[in-house]
Amino acid sequence: MSELLDVSSARTIGELGDVGPLSIGCWRLTGSDAENTAVISAAVDAGMTLIENADVYGLDWGGTHFGACEEALGRIFTAIPGLRDRIILATKGGIIPGVPYNSSAEYITSACEASLSRMGVDHVDLYQIHRPDNFTHPEEIAQAFNSLKSRGLVREFGVSNYTVAQTLALNAFVDNGLATTQPQLSAAHLEPLRDGTLDLCMESGITPLAWSALAGGALATGQGVAPALLAVLDELAATENVTRSAIAIAFVLAHPSRPVAIIGTQTPSRISELALATSVSLTRTDVYAIIQASDGTPLP
Repeated sequence: MSELLDVSSARTIGELGDVGPLSIGCWRLTGSDAENTAVISAAVDAGMTLIENADVYGLDWGGTHFGACEEALGRIFTAIPGLRDRIILATKGGIIPGVPYNSSAEYITSACEASLSRMGVDHVDLYQIHRPDNFTHPEEIAQAFNSLKSRGLVREFGVSNYTVAQTLALNAFVDNGLATTQPQLSAAHLEPLRDGTLDLCMESGITPLAWSALAGGALATGQGVAPALLAVLDELAATENVTRSAIAIAFVLAHPSRPVAIIGTQTPSRISELALATSVSLTRTDVYAIIQASDGTPLP
């Protein structure tokens, strides 16, 4: 029998300790307060102990303004006493509509402080640069990180959408190194397997947080996805008695860099469905079948 790959064990983020293999993302947290509370409660109850947000969330998906999703999460913390202490809270900064990127020490510091205010918390566990600012030296970013940490406002730091070279450059200046990197990774988007991102994670002890783990929902709907990839996912889903989406999430979780898969659904029942990804049994044969179907060509 083929060796089963690990999709269920907890992930470790720096000094923050363990988090569940799945995380709930707040990009679409733009419903009513009651709807948003139901989503976050369902996610935490399902073991999604990492809640991932960003200051720019709220400018689309039905949101009304910059910071809206952080404000919405803050209202949930107020509505559910003790929730903040049960989760690992992450947010991101550095995108300014119209600029578009600013990672200067002055801006990152003020952006982090504003995020704390919007969410009504005294610190975040993880703060990430949302997208790289090519015109800020990494040493300056690291100085902002060190200041935020010394003030007790942030516990760990990471990056999002960074190249391997950009991550290495910043990591060289950050005390104790970066804790996370957030690449786009799914069965339909395999670049981090090949561009060195996940290799760097394993080398440096950085935890990957996979955004768009369902390819923006395309792996669930099938829209725009290669029929061969859908066929392999559907075959495995039938064998495991779960949905195609759960198989796609399990594929992300199976990598030895131990990614956390960020999901964006705002439907509580869908959260329960996706949480079944951690019960899936995948072998090397299975994951390579997914890769070959995604590529559309046989592996050498």
